[in-house]
Amino acid sequence: MKLSHLACTALLACTAVVGTASAQSYPQRPVRLIVPYAPGGSADIAARLISDAWAKSLGGTLVVENRAGAGGNIGVDAVAKSPADGYTIGLQTVSLAINPGLFPRMPYDTLKDLAPIGMVASSQHVLVINNKVPARNLQELITLAKASPDKLTYGSAGNGSTFHMSAELFKSVANVSIVHVPYRGGGPALVDTIAGQVDMSFPVISAAQQHVQGGKLTALAVTGAKRSALLPNVPTAAEAGLPDYLFETWFMVFAPAGTPKPVIDKLNTALNSALAAQATRERMVKEGFEPTPTTPEAARQRLEREMPMWAKLIKQRGITAE
Repeated sequence: MKLSHLACTALLACTAVVGTASAQSYPQRPVRLIVPYAPGGSADIAARLISDAWAKSLGGTLVVENRAGAGGNIGVDAVAKSPADGYTIGLQTVSLAINPGLFPRMPYDTLKDLAPIGMVASSQHVLVINNKVPARNLQELITLAKASPDKLTYGSAGNGSTFHMSAELFKSVANVSIVHVPYRGGGPALVDTIAGQVDMSFPVISAAQQHVQGGKLTALAVTGAKRSALLPNVPTAAEAGLPDYLFETWFMVFAPAGTPKPVIDKLNTALNSALAAQATRERMVKEGFEPTPTTPEAARQRLEREMPMWAKLIKQRGITAE
């Protein structure tokens, strides 16, 4: 028994040494950062904003690769099924926590098949209405919706999108019934909100900013915990009289489960260093992102905390991916 114990101890020690050695020499070739959406979306923008600074801090090369489909599941699954060596990682939005409750069959197990590296940033959405809607603040809109259930409409970027989920959370908290009109992307939904084809939408602030400032849309509230520097005169939902409503899109990077902890830690340290750089922060804030560096453990805790919350809302409101 003593020999067996000594052998196990020696094996663990050797494994630790090998893991440390591989982390010290990592990366020896380019690292793929898979974004599970098409170019131009918020996840893609976030990835490209951090990739150069992250690569420089890491001492290697990061190549952003877009692999869209199935609400982000195709790209995330590609990461989950890649070798756990730190050379294929991914960046996903809050959909990482939403999708397990939204899709009846998932190609991967979020908590078992993925190893969080850390948070990247968060961004807010904004509730905008077209100028024909007879409401000038959030309380007036809620009163209008309650007076005529299912008369008002909102456009989203599609079923299960953050536009959709932020609106459904609003409906739940405000206890109103507003009809969902899904579009193939946030751009068309915003265009039709301006044109009056739908009454409102919940776009990301960076997409709505110019239309609000140009007077084409009226912004009633931002969805986050504090006002946005992009629309400083627009109140938060709490300030506008809906204190229990809070929605932020966050962005998390992750690796396949089983990736050596020293490699995860090295990626995390380099990421946090990149996020702390003034030039990176300034670029991100300009695009509507709030850098949010964390530990890998804190990122995992956020997933564990939010997955059941979204699953409950999806079930209560009968939300489907189709």
